[in-house]
Amino acid sequence: MKKRHIALAAVALIGVGAGSAAIIAAPTVHEGAPGEMPELGRYGDFTVGTQEITMALPDRVTFSKSAMVTGGVEPTERALKVRMYYPATPNGQDPVNYSHTMAPPDMEPVTLDYEGRAFEGAPALADGTQYPLVIMSHGFNGWSTQFSDLAEHIASRGYVVASIDHADMKLEGLTDFLHSFAQVLASRSLDQRQVLAQILERGGSEDGGIFGAVDPEQVAVIGYSMGGYGALATAGGDYDYESGTFGAVPAEALDPVRAAASEDSGIDAVVAFAPWGGQSDNRVWSEETLGKITAPVLIVAGNQDDVSNYEDGISWIFNSLSGADAHMLVFREARHNIVGNDFDLPEGAPFRAMEFLKEPVWRQDRINGINQHFVAAFLDLHLKGDADKAAYLNVPVPNANDSTWETSTGEQLNGKLAGDSETGHWRGFQRRWAVGLDMLQKPAGK
Repeated sequence: MKKRHIALAAVALIGVGAGSAAIIAAPTVHEGAPGEMPELGRYGDFTVGTQEITMALPDRVTFSKSAMVTGGVEPTERALKVRMYYPATPNGQDPVNYSHTMAPPDMEPVTLDYEGRAFEGAPALADGTQYPLVIMSHGFNGWSTQFSDLAEHIASRGYVVASIDHADMKLEGLTDFLHSFAQVLASRSLDQRQVLAQILERGGSEDGGIFGAVDPEQVAVIGYSMGGYGALATAGGDYDYESGTFGAVPAEALDPVRAAASEDSGIDAVVAFAPWGGQSDNRVWSEETLGKITAPVLIVAGNQDDVSNYEDGISWIFNSLSGADAHMLVFREARHNIVGNDFDLPEGAPFRAMEFLKEPVWRQDRINGINQHFVAAFLDLHLKGDADKAAYLNVPVPNANDSTWETSTGEQLNGKLAGDSETGHWRGFQRRWAVGLDMLQKPAGK
């Protein structure tokens, strides 16, 4: 592939007048999206189909616990499930139901059952249109449908999404954690690269179907936490292999990572949610290696992130992206879980399950709507060339609380979204609802 450089609905407003209050229903509220969502958090025009496929990833290696000390690797067959989402023709079925069981060590398993909006097995649209491809990559011990709401949303706006289930090794204790995490360090970016390569290869040999609907010239990668660690490397930010973080990984296991990093993966845009690996005690890049990323990057973070470390880790990554146009959306007071479905936990579920899935301050559905809004703007701008979407990212003031929107006394806005005439307000948000957020912007070369 040639190398390329590509430099939620409305809310009801309570009106007060003449000693009385009236709640006015917002006409833009629609099924499946709370009325408070910013504009681009609305579901798109396409029906979405979904299928789970299995991909065999060739020429992979693994290593034992003892090899973490002695060195050495073993060839292995690696097969991963990949959940595909794509514009589709309705197939007359009910929307898909997802299910996943969490089973961390020393915890009773917790099963999450959740409804989607996509249709299992629905055929891809057969009109000859090709859509940009988005690779999605979860965090450590996550799973492919953990962000199904975001994946379905992206697909509904005219994209093909491939969400990888990385099948991280299960944990039974501390030594298992260390072994599993070392495997992830050596595998995340390789998984992303090989899944991407197989999709593009199959698309080149198919006239129709899901893979034939992929535009091989427009590709993005979205990663959360360890998925973000992989995504930045996949986009060209090779690791600093002298980092002590790789000390538990046999050198031979890193050789395939080094080799892959020498090849351009053709990534045109990166979204990194709470990316891990920038914090000084576990730093896996240098400023020089991150500076080699030229595709535009959107980082999303909580300024209280104590896993990837906002001040010392995520902010350092953002400031080191000297070769890329970069934005960083910050949820103030949020910790690490700034992406993921709003799961209903079963009664009696242990707190550890909630701690893995929920934010302590922000509502998850509110986070999701804001994420969908900005990811849609970012992908449309950089993969579809929709220059109008730049206005949603290049906000007039970095602190959303400082947004201004002049209104006359008693004016009822009824959930109106900021547009061309509200130049002092964050685009696509309702008046008074753009709060608690920061948007940092940094052009390439800074």
